[in-house]
Amino acid sequence: MRPFTAAAVQLAPVPGPLTARSVQDNIGKATAWTRRCAESTGAELIVLPETCTTGFDPGMGAEDLWSLVSDVPGPVTEPFQDTARDLGVHLCLGTYERGPDPGTVYNSAVLIGPDGGVLGVYRKTHPFRVEDVRRGGWTTPGSEVCVADTDLGRIGMAICFDGDFPELWRIQAVRGAELICRPSALLRSADIWELTCRARAYDEHVYVVGANAVGADPAGTLYFGNSLIVTPVAEVVARAASHEGWAAARLDPGTAMGSLTPGSSVPHGFDHLAERNLALYEKHASDLVAPAETAFPHGGPPGRVNGAS
Repeated sequence: MRPFTAAAVQLAPVPGPLTARSVQDNIGKATAWTRRCAESTGAELIVLPETCTTGFDPGMGAEDLWSLVSDVPGPVTEPFQDTARDLGVHLCLGTYERGPDPGTVYNSAVLIGPDGGVLGVYRKTHPFRVEDVRRGGWTTPGSEVCVADTDLGRIGMAICFDGDFPELWRIQAVRGAELICRPSALLRSADIWELTCRARAYDEHVYVVGANAVGADPAGTLYFGNSLIVTPVAEVVARAASHEGWAAARLDPGTAMGSLTPGSSVPHGFDHLAERNLALYEKHASDLVAPAETAFPHGGPPGRVNGAS
């Protein structure tokens, strides 16, 4: 991973019920904020919140939502691909993704390269109870981990509630991830948000760029923002407030990892551990990336607010 500037943009869905028009308005708003952020910060990686094209709770079931979103790549992601190409940046966004049939919608993170191509798609493996189609929600869980090679470094993705499950992050780390994007629409508490971003960064010695939504989604749930950028030693180097805007920071892996043990060559010190553990984690990957219900069999963690992720 080379030094570069990263940014987490937080924005609110457009007000009102979700419609085909509001999806287009959300896309226009998100791409406009992306341009403003890139022009102001010079960021080469920009992360947008979970489901920024719709808002987290769409106020409808899977079949109706399916008709409003698209495949990836597709009409929903093409404006973001054009924006990334125009700006020459890497862009990670959260969106609902159309599955193979009207009952299948994925909560996905999409990583787009500076040429506008899709570098990777991650489908949320731990949907929060309220969104899980198996519990009356609207999203189907994914089952694959995604780590993409970029000219910035190796980038992984996790979405919101995935932050509660360190195994997912460990699999990405042993596959070489140096930075993990975390698009989110989290409302349990600001303490849990910061705790999980910092813990996962330190667990795996990776950068975490967490973009959390603000404002109200179509179902009226409110989000608090506080987007974070965290170094591999759990230092918060950028933090946004609770309104629309961004957090940005210059990331230098030599400086960050060097502070773990001053004077040592720490950036090269964990390669043998990753190699030793890779076979073990790959062998058990299907168990580690398990549905959230295995961790919370009675329906989600205590302290959930308004059923948000």
